[in-house]
Amino acid sequence: MNAPLPNRPVEGEPRSAAGLAPERRNSDVEPLSHDHALVAALTDVTRAAGALAQEYFRPGEKTSAPIHRKEDGSPVTEADLAVNRFLEQRLRGLLPAAGWLSEESADAPERRDGELVLVVDPIDGTRAFATGNPVWAVSVALVDRHRPVIGIVHAPALAETYVGVKDAGARLNGRAIEVSRRRSFDAEAMVGGPFGFAQRLRSAGLEFELLPKIPSLAVRVSKVAAGALDAALISANAHDWDIAACDLIVTEAGGTLRSLRGRQPLYNRVHTMHGELVAGPEVLLAQLAAADGHATAPEL
Repeated sequence: MNAPLPNRPVEGEPRSAAGLAPERRNSDVEPLSHDHALVAALTDVTRAAGALAQEYFRPGEKTSAPIHRKEDGSPVTEADLAVNRFLEQRLRGLLPAAGWLSEESADAPERRDGELVLVVDPIDGTRAFATGNPVWAVSVALVDRHRPVIGIVHAPALAETYVGVKDAGARLNGRAIEVSRRRSFDAEAMVGGPFGFAQRLRSAGLEFELLPKIPSLAVRVSKVAAGALDAALISANAHDWDIAACDLIVTEAGGTLRSLRGRQPLYNRVHTMHGELVAGPEVLLAQLAAADGHATAPEL
């Protein structure tokens, strides 16, 4: 991200990429910060998208939005689609040169033509949203050369906004956060993730408390970033839009999101699906990898 950009508040309608968008100049990379105009603009749009979703959300009750089924049988609501349209219009207005990858948009191969891509999940945790469970979020990431540089997870029904900025740390509602300082697993360690994955690790001798299901994967990993969970387990088949934003958030909070073999995900590739992943402090992830019989050294 190159060429000095103005660090000024963003007000009103999102402006075009001029004065906000990252520009390339040789190999220089302009540092971002939480006060950067682009970070502020993306966060404002994500919060506005959350407010739009809230119009359809009914705590403890079925959503007011009509519900449909995708080809794979998973639910999608009219709220997902409305938020997706809103985000595409507003975010592409900010960064018209960036590619676009969203759970609720047809995949366009041209997203891979440039180095920048917006990776979006309009409502992460649609099943929760549709049934009145507050654990859902709007997830937005800006990916630069296959890794996120800005990540935002906004959970409006929880009043939680997580923001990660490359090399500038992670924040929850404006306050700096960091991952757990726990050094080893025991009966008091708190882990979020699927039951089968957890049981496999427990059968290998690890002790931890498995929390009730956290339906939004982005929220699950973001809670690891804030230290509310010691680690998170992620089943195979998560897509870029599920994890790109929270990957950066947990990384900037001092942790890692990676495979049990030590590989960090890369984004905006031909295939957007990932294998099993874990998130948390590296010292704990090494113990998870050892319990599952994997070396902790990164794959070549």
